[in-house]
Amino acid sequence: MGRMGDADGYGFVASLARPGGNVTGLTAAVDAADIIGKQLELLTQTVPSLSRVALLRDPTHPFAASSVGEAERAARPLRVHVHTVDVRGPDDFENAFAAMRKDRTGAILIPPRMFLGHRHQLAALAAKHRLPAIFGFRQWVEAGGLMAYGPDFADLMRRVGTYVDKILRGANPGDLPVEQPTKFELVINLKAAKALGLTFPASVLARADRVIE
Repeated sequence: MGRMGDADGYGFVASLARPGGNVTGLTAAVDAADIIGKQLELLTQTVPSLSRVALLRDPTHPFAASSVGEAERAARPLRVHVHTVDVRGPDDFENAFAAMRKDRTGAILIPPRMFLGHRHQLAALAAKHRLPAIFGFRQWVEAGGLMAYGPDFADLMRRVGTYVDKILRGANPGDLPVEQPTKFELVINLKAAKALGLTFPASVLARADRVIE
C-alpha cells in the first residue's frame, strides 16, 4: 500500500510496527492534532482578524469525533472559536455553506481524510461564498482551493519502491513495519487568494512548498 489511511484501524494490518499477514507499505495517517493545529495557525496568519472557524465534517466518518476535540484544543491558544458543521454528502453542501455565511463564519477547516472525492465542488463553494478554507492535501488546491497542509503523497509513493525491492529480495511483508509520512507540504493558491481579496503574508509564502499562480 502506498497511502492507505487508517491501515490498522480498518484491519488491513495487525499494527503498524508488526503488520502480520501479507500487507505492508506506507500509511498517510498522522497525528491529526498536529496537522489541525498547523492548519489553524496558517488560517490565523492569513486572516489576522479571524475569530470563528467552521469545522466541516461527516459525522459518520471514523475520524469525525476526534477531529472536533483536536480542533477545539488547537484553537484555544490562538483565541479562535471552532464550531462544527455536519454534512453527510454533496446534497448538504450548499445549505451548509449558506448557513456558515449567515453565522458569520470567517474560515473553514476540512479535516484530513474527509471529502477528497468532492474537492472540486467544495472548493467552488468556498470561493462562491468567499470563505477562506484550508485542506489536508495538495489535490484540493489543484482543484481551486485556497491552501492545503498535510502529508506529501508523491513522497509516499516514491518510498513504496523500497518495499517492492525488499519483498522481491525475499522479505516477508508481515515483518516490515508500516511507515508514516515524514515529509509534509504547504501548497497555496494565489489566484484563489486574489478572488477572496486576501494577500498571503510573507511568512506564509516563505513556508510554501508550492505556489499556484
